[in-house]
Amino acid sequence: MTDAEDRKPKSDEARSGFLPPAGTGVDGDMSTTSEFAIPEGLALHRTAGAEPETTSEFAVPQGLDVQAAPSAEQEGSAFTPPSTYSAKHAPSAFTPPTGIPVVSLTKDVPWQDRMRTMLRMPVAERPAPEMFQRGGDESGPAVPRVLDLTLRIGELLLAGGEGAEDVEAAMFAVCRSYGLDRCEPNVTFTLLAISYQPSLVDDPVTASRTVRRRGTDYTRLAAVYQLVDDLSDHETAVSLEEAYRRLAEIRRNRHPYPGWALTGASGLLAGAASVLVGGDLIVFIAAALGAMLGDRLAWLCAGRGLPEFYQFTVAATPPAAIGIALTLAHVDVKASAVITGGLFALLPGRALVAGVQDGLTGFYITASARLLEVMYFFVGIVAGVLLVLYFGVQLGARLNPDQALGASDDPVMMIGASMLLSLAFAVLLQQERSTVMWVTLNGGVAWVVYGAMHYVGDISPVASTAAAAGLVGLFGQLLSRYQFASALPYTTAAIGPLLPGSATYFGLLAIAQNEVDEGLVSLSKAVALAMAIAIGVNLGSEISRMFLRIGSAEKRRAAKRTRGF
Repeated sequence: MTDAEDRKPKSDEARSGFLPPAGTGVDGDMSTTSEFAIPEGLALHRTAGAEPETTSEFAVPQGLDVQAAPSAEQEGSAFTPPSTYSAKHAPSAFTPPTGIPVVSLTKDVPWQDRMRTMLRMPVAERPAPEMFQRGGDESGPAVPRVLDLTLRIGELLLAGGEGAEDVEAAMFAVCRSYGLDRCEPNVTFTLLAISYQPSLVDDPVTASRTVRRRGTDYTRLAAVYQLVDDLSDHETAVSLEEAYRRLAEIRRNRHPYPGWALTGASGLLAGAASVLVGGDLIVFIAAALGAMLGDRLAWLCAGRGLPEFYQFTVAATPPAAIGIALTLAHVDVKASAVITGGLFALLPGRALVAGVQDGLTGFYITASARLLEVMYFFVGIVAGVLLVLYFGVQLGARLNPDQALGASDDPVMMIGASMLLSLAFAVLLQQERSTVMWVTLNGGVAWVVYGAMHYVGDISPVASTAAAAGLVGLFGQLLSRYQFASALPYTTAAIGPLLPGSATYFGLLAIAQNEVDEGLVSLSKAVALAMAIAIGVNLGSEISRMFLRIGSAEKRRAAKRTRGF
């Protein structure tokens, strides 16, 4: 080799040390490659259209046959139901570390207690409903129609003044009666909502309904309770069509008492209340006339579309005006008793009890709305009475607050007046005729307890009122359990004799006479008495449930919103 050939630049292959071996053709193919090349003489089976031989450790080995998923579910998510999943025979979602406790609910107790017990359980611990078909439809219940029926039933209950927890229990009972166990009802003051999720992997179905009109009709309330009771009974076959038909009949049902009967009942209520605070026959008649006139004026305002605030304001003026007129005419009667009797017919005791009950059971939004409604009604009554009292004082009317403090010495007449008051209150609430006698007796018992503790035992009126209201709640709950009905018809009218009518009047009179401090003290006493009534009624109901069997193997849980104990 010459020096000129040594000085020639070497090619890239020569510089890298990878020289083409002998026998390489002139077509440019390299005969020598890297150490990762396939050695000569080693033949590999190559499939047509396959990926390069080099792959990862996640590749499926040859010889392992894996069934491919359908093309529609190639990229399924965690929310896609498995192919072996069946909604009718759904497996348990999960098992807690401590296991799922066995909860057996007996069928010989009211559905309210059974549903309330399950509502206060976590979803995973609720016993599954017994699967049975209503109406012979093997495809299962129509979920949207069941939810719509549930919301319509809850609307009637909430509009009738039922507590939020009882409304939720009724909605839950309707859903479970048609096999929808994964339901979560939610009740507020004006909105009802319910959500149903078939399983953890299915999308939930949610529906809602707004309550726009409210009315007091305990006969309709009792009919709704009977419908829910029939739906909850597995031995009573009520199809969806039959349930809708009965619900339509309940909505179209006329009130059991005509308008003139309601006006007369308001007069009897005011007259009986005036006797409880020391009035005689003339006071009874004057208070009854004032209350009936106020009732007719309120109906007139309602027909003109005025809000309830102005209806209460207008209804409070006639009794106060009649009391002022008797004082200016120098008639020897207790005019203060006339005004106090008129206040008894207007105080919103039903809404107050329902509001406090919702607060005690953990429904704070609904309780706040109900109590705010009570406050507006009370302010309307105060405005109407204060307006008349102010003009009466300016005209020279001298009202003596001590006149209404003296109660009658005849206990039989007082008990009779309290029972008459409860009877009139029951008619105003449109109760069934079969429940009027029971609530009348319950009102008489309440006044006996209050009179024995306050007038004989010289116990404070707040404590006496709380004890009497607790007894009313206890008896009302027992009667409702016996009848498998709502407790409202047995308790609301019975608390009528305990309403703080005299304390309210004294407070308003003191304010009208420029004695603001004494007026505020008296109004604070009225508020304390009202709270004692509401808490006493709720406590009596809870005591009855505490000691009576509800059919659960566990202890009865507290309200659903607690601090964990």
